[in-house]
Amino acid sequence: MTMWQHFQAGGWAMWLILVWLVAAAVVFVHRSFYFFGAHQEAAVFTAAVTKLVEIGDWDRAIKLSSAAKTPLGRITAEGLAKAHLGPRAFQSGVDEAALRELPAIRRYIDFMAFFANLAMLSGLFGTIVGLIKSFGSVGGEGIDLEAKSRVLAEGIGEAMNCTAFGLLTAMLALVGFALLSWWATAIEEALDLETVKILNAVVSRTGGF
Repeated sequence: MTMWQHFQAGGWAMWLILVWLVAAAVVFVHRSFYFFGAHQEAAVFTAAVTKLVEIGDWDRAIKLSSAAKTPLGRITAEGLAKAHLGPRAFQSGVDEAALRELPAIRRYIDFMAFFANLAMLSGLFGTIVGLIKSFGSVGGEGIDLEAKSRVLAEGIGEAMNCTAFGLLTAMLALVGFALLSWWATAIEEALDLETVKILNAVVSRTGGF
């Protein structure tokens, strides 16, 4: 049987599972594009900004940070805008920007696990429906043995196809959830590390807290 034939044999519950598969795929693609946009050579960016801070060229440092169009760039730019007031002001600006940027990194990722659970439950529901159909045919009156066997096989096939598709969708969604979570963590760790490096440069330039 082809994939399409298996899908048709699974009954109407397969469409419900497909909805969760498509929803998980949309979230994964959306977040992947965001993370690609957020990715940058953080060490190179930090080195360039740090060099400008060390010579006191605040305007160029801010322009360079703003031009990055990334979470690290936006956080750094807001901190540098206040850096002339001292390291504490820089840290305050960084913290304020981080409150906006960090939640955006994790946004929608938890939906992947939610869709995985829904797909598994929908597969289970389709399995139960298929089994009810199968056992109902066995106990039905006025139905010949050949027809009962056919309906029983169709019901079991519907149940098994729903189970398989639901589990496959759940596994794909969970793998996507794990990948996005790892990616988000890597970005957050890079943000922490690079902003500390820039803070140290600001402290050196302005003479401490």
